[in-house]
Amino acid sequence: MIFGNIKDLETSFAWLPTPLKTAVEHLKTTNFASLPAGNYELQGKDMVVQVIDMMTRPFAETHPEVHREHIDVQFLVHGHEKIGVATDTGHNLVGKDMLAERDLLLYTGMQDESTLTMTPGTFAVFLPTDVHRPGCAVDAPEVIRKVVVKVRVALLA
Repeated sequence: MIFGNIKDLETSFAWLPTPLKTAVEHLKTTNFASLPAGNYELQGKDMVVQVIDMMTRPFAETHPEVHREHIDVQFLVHGHEKIGVATDTGHNLVGKDMLAERDLLLYTGMQDESTLTMTPGTFAVFLPTDVHRPGCAVDAPEVIRKVVVKVRVALLA
């Protein structure tokens, strides 16, 4: 997992692998406040941008998830969001397996969970070994706009 702010891209994250750097640079240079919500191809199906308007929810109403074929680069445009995160130990109880259809595995919980507080301009990179629980309310549920760049793992091979 990688966590930072897009304003620090050149100074703190110059070492990012090219596909991840491309994703974060796109986050930095695009005005997502003016784009309609939806999915956009950045590099064909290998890198897809999802612009999402959503309501955060209480922690207990959210589900930890993991992806095997994609890396999530999550970015907050406006609002506040808490995201749970932990290393995937292989010991979490599977709630719903949608890996074949959507590259999504939902767990009922996760071991050793920590949280990140996302504010406008922050981004987090979740690798296939990172369980993450997005969409959690910080204090109370609120409407947020976030962007998720789905980067195919094979691009880093």
